[in-house]
Amino acid sequence: MQTSRSAELFERARQVIPGGVNSPVRAFQAVGGTPRFIARAAGPHLFDVDGNRYVDLVCSWGPMLLGHAHPEVLAAVTKVAADGTSFGAPTELEVQLAAEIVDRAPVEQVRLVNSGTEATMSVLRLARGVTGRDKILKFAGCYHGHVDSLLVAAGSGAATLAIPGSPGVTVATTEDTIVCEYNDRDAVTAAFAEHGDSIACIITEAAPGNMGVIPPAVGPDGENFNAFLARTARAHGALFISDEVMTGFRVSRSGQFGLDGVAPDLMTFGKVMGGGFPAAAFGGSAELMSNLAPAGAVYQAGTLSGNPVATTAGLTTLRLATDDVYARIDAASQRLRGEVALALNEAGVPHVIQNSGNLFSVFFTDAGIPAVPDYATAKQQHVDRFRAFFHAMLDQGVYLPPSAFEAWFLSATHDDAVLTHIVEALPRAARAAAAA
Repeated sequence: MQTSRSAELFERARQVIPGGVNSPVRAFQAVGGTPRFIARAAGPHLFDVDGNRYVDLVCSWGPMLLGHAHPEVLAAVTKVAADGTSFGAPTELEVQLAAEIVDRAPVEQVRLVNSGTEATMSVLRLARGVTGRDKILKFAGCYHGHVDSLLVAAGSGAATLAIPGSPGVTVATTEDTIVCEYNDRDAVTAAFAEHGDSIACIITEAAPGNMGVIPPAVGPDGENFNAFLARTARAHGALFISDEVMTGFRVSRSGQFGLDGVAPDLMTFGKVMGGGFPAAAFGGSAELMSNLAPAGAVYQAGTLSGNPVATTAGLTTLRLATDDVYARIDAASQRLRGEVALALNEAGVPHVIQNSGNLFSVFFTDAGIPAVPDYATAKQQHVDRFRAFFHAMLDQGVYLPPSAFEAWFLSATHDDAVLTHIVEALPRAARAAAAA
């Protein structure tokens, strides 16, 4: 495939944009090669500036549940944009989108914001304001946006106070952040035994997808890890926050909550609920949310929050995300997971495929590893094998997430013909991984 125009644009971009991209994973540093500059998209396909077409398994990192450039979404957005793009005042559309989210999720009220990072930052402030406590507990490998206090790496031991994981994040910012390995109940129990009276909240991705997809494990007693976290937090007077920015309204009509039924105290949402526009939200009970200004003392605000164009895109997307849409995506995901496993098995490539609903990822592990329960295990995979697999798929017109630590996304437009294209590309990519 030709990449000359993309290469030229990338060189120009690096002169005026740090690293040439506005979000790091887009730079292809994890896989090497030239990042593709996209000119347009339609349904399940991306089209780059060199005229190449790709089956898209990124879907803008989740939002394009209905496929790209859905005609009804475009029509709704075009219509509302003609009336003005931002007012800095309330609109009926905000009320309608909030009501749609409340109808789908175990929350009574939501506050609209502009990004998942902003939702996370705001919900942590709310949790601290309500509880009067400072510490938060998070999990290694769970990504909650680039909030300073959450950009931390796990230390040694079962549960330790974190150290900054990015230059520019101070020790003081992260000294109240405790990091445990995901799915490690003993570590959480130990953290609360030592710091329980100071922990304001536990925050976790509802089903992590930023270290590869790692679903919440079910213990010997049949209790889901999310249920364990909710029970533990409440036993110590802390709040349980479920980050559904990625899983929300994607893995089911009601997100991960629709799969495991665990109702948190507070939730964050994004991606699908914005329909491809910058929009996010956080929510909880009316009692908790009443602590936000102007009803309460915890301050949060945003000039573009509830933007009419973004709310229209999100509202239209959610209304079109019917049970049939989820059934089609679930079926496509199940078929693709089976085909990937078949191709890798035939090529003799050790791997683990994990999913939460239709969201899944492939770990290129050593032989004999039955599952990937946490970030420590995920980091042991062979990224060189993924790199070879990625480029072999890209050369055949299939655009995978350019990182071994990301989830694969499908849309309702990934029909049989599109899936067949992907399946036919798999054997060559599996052989490339085997040779890496």
